[in-house]
This record gives sequence, structure tokens and C-alpha cells, in this order.
Amino acid sequence: MNRMLIVAALAAATTPALGADVGVSIHVGEPGFYGRIDIANFPPPQLVYPEPVVIQPVPVGVVRQPIYLHVPPGHAKNWRKHCGKYNACGQPVYFLRDDWYSKVYVPRYREARHDGQGHDKKRGKDKGHRED
Repeated sequence: MNRMLIVAALAAATTPALGADVGVSIHVGEPGFYGRIDIANFPPPQLVYPEPVVIQPVPVGVVRQPIYLHVPPGHAKNWRKHCGKYNACGQPVYFLRDDWYSKVYVPRYREARHDGQGHDKKRGKDKGHRED
């Protein structure tokens, strides 16, 4: 009986707990996404702060272009604590306002992505489907 309990305990200890490997993936253009945003083809963004924030000084002679990040409000307020999560401590950073990301960026990003992925604008046909 003791042997049976030991085997059961070992099996339970080596079996991962249910739900331990649950992965959630959120991508650019979805609500809840935080990270770097490419604003090349978008209207000028609304920013949390008017000037870029830099935590670590940039080496003399090195010019780094600012990046745009969408982060939770607490991350922007305490950027020194959170910049490492975004690999942006030595980078000039503009923080995007959440309302601009949600109301301007997300809809236009989805629209551009939808037009480019499954629909051929010139022909009006779905890509990958033949009409016989």
C-alpha cells in the first residue's frame, strides 16, 4: 500500500498542473496589446508626454531615432522600472495615448491589414482563389 502511495505521489509531482501551459497571444492592432508601434502611415499620434523619455544616456556620437510605444499608464509613469521589458531603456520613447491607439490606430491597422491579406483590390478577387 505504501508503495502504491509513493508511485501515485511521484506521478502527481511529475504531471504538470492543468492550465499551467496556457498561452495567450495578443498582437499589434488588438485591444490589450502593449509594445512598439509603427506609425509610418498613420495620422500624427496623440502622446502622453510632448518630449521623448530616455532612461539611459545615449553614447556620444550615437544618434537614436525615437520609437513609439503603447504601454499601460503605470509603465509610462515609472518608465525607469519598466523600460527593460520593452528593450527600450537607452532609446528615446514617445508614449502613445491609449485612446489614440484604440480609436485611431487599431481601426486603421485592421483595415489596412484586411485589405492587404485577403482581397486583391485591383481585380476585386480573393487571393488564392481561381475563377474558372
